[in-house]
Amino acid sequence: MAEKRENVVMFPFMAQGHIIPFLALALLIEKTRNYKITFVNTPLNIKKLRSSLPSDSCVQLLEIPFNSSEHGLPPNTENCDVVPYHLVVRLLEASASLRPVFKQLVEDIIRQQDGQRPLCIIGDIFFGWMAGVAEEVGLFHAVLSGAGGFGLACYYSIWLNLPHKQVKKDGGDHFLLPDFQEASKIELTQLPLTMSVADGRDSWSIFHHKYLPEWTKSGGILFNTVEEFDDIGLVYFKRKLSKPVWAVGPILLSTENRIRASMGGATPEYCKAWLDSKPEKSVLFVSFGSMNTISPSQMMELAKALELSGRHFIWVVRPPIGFDINSEFKANEWLPEGFEERMRESEKGLLVNKWAPQQEILSHKSTSVFLSHCGWNSVLESLSHGVPLLGWAMAAEQFFNVKLLVEQVGVCVEVARGKTCEVKHEEVAAKIKLLMSDSEKGKEMRRKACEVREMIESAMKDDDEGGFKGFSVKAMDEFFHAAGTMRFQTHTPNQLNGTNQPRVQRVDDF
Repeated sequence: MAEKRENVVMFPFMAQGHIIPFLALALLIEKTRNYKITFVNTPLNIKKLRSSLPSDSCVQLLEIPFNSSEHGLPPNTENCDVVPYHLVVRLLEASASLRPVFKQLVEDIIRQQDGQRPLCIIGDIFFGWMAGVAEEVGLFHAVLSGAGGFGLACYYSIWLNLPHKQVKKDGGDHFLLPDFQEASKIELTQLPLTMSVADGRDSWSIFHHKYLPEWTKSGGILFNTVEEFDDIGLVYFKRKLSKPVWAVGPILLSTENRIRASMGGATPEYCKAWLDSKPEKSVLFVSFGSMNTISPSQMMELAKALELSGRHFIWVVRPPIGFDINSEFKANEWLPEGFEERMRESEKGLLVNKWAPQQEILSHKSTSVFLSHCGWNSVLESLSHGVPLLGWAMAAEQFFNVKLLVEQVGVCVEVARGKTCEVKHEEVAAKIKLLMSDSEKGKEMRRKACEVREMIESAMKDDDEGGFKGFSVKAMDEFFHAAGTMRFQTHTPNQLNGTNQPRVQRVDDF
């Protein structure tokens, strides 16, 4: 009888920025270790994921029942991509209701495998409750963060301490984190709106205060990051949680698999043909991710800035704030009069509706700079190709990602803060020119971006013949060693003081 493969159960929160790194990790594990992957999510997300899997993948997609209408959400709301931002917290709250159903799902998996337990459960940062489920069913559990160490450390510390409350009351404009002094001062304008107005009694505070501390029940945290340039935040979590931290990134989903999952937008072939016609390092790529957009007035200012800068650009245009996220492209309403026609006729700019093959664009020799919301997936994709960034943070930990990239790594210039900020097109154009010109500043940042690219390549190197393994590859090995060593094991009653409950064996037991 053939030996059964180890099974890894994975369950990300229902948002593209969370699903993408989970899926990328699932495909990496399947490829490099030949483990079985059970990928759990709600029905509509699973349906979309089916088209994202390579034809040779055996990742098992498993639906978990979810009815959004039962939680005060519109019907068929199963992903942050289709929910207004003010309802995201309701989707977070609703996801906690999946706890008993997920427990039953895992117990069913064990029964279907004749009692063979999965090697581990890998859960989302927003699913703190999952560590308790893993303990109850006798499995090793780890959190996977698609966010970087520094950004998530700031996010975690602020939500659990709310240090800005007193500063706002006193009329100050910045503060320090009581348990993360290494982050240096944080300005009030660097807080996302939900965090800025939090007082401990709001929905976001209540959710985070309940579930973030649950990480201490986990066996450790996996980070989709590179230790060499993101070590400050990783050290914070080691100290704060007294848990192992494994930096295993960058784990990136290939362009091919994203294309299968995308809806509309421009094909890689179309974008490549346009980029091929442009000089090397001459194109600015503009995209704010799958969930974010800016106000109509700021969209006008950005368009004017792009035209004033005189640089070639590709801009992924999503409906501005106040419009349905699935609206048709309305150039005459959202952009300056005649802008689209002028860009098309001059071939200066390519406007793409909703989606573009981001990795294909960032890897092209004509691409010079990425104007981004600085979500961590986008940051890693950009730096993996040595492309520096113009940062325009929108939400969550993105503001702190920009802070890291500007102050510590030196590969980013901040453009603006927030979805409804007021920034003039002259300012944006000046920063575009600064980073894309032959100025000392521009050359230095491009040089640093290339250095980071080399760090990333080294971290992910796995040379079987030479025996060299990069830091991220070693971290992955260490994680699976810990999962195998620390997995829960069931003992007979006389081995467990007359009970038949599972006992966890940890590293210290051996």
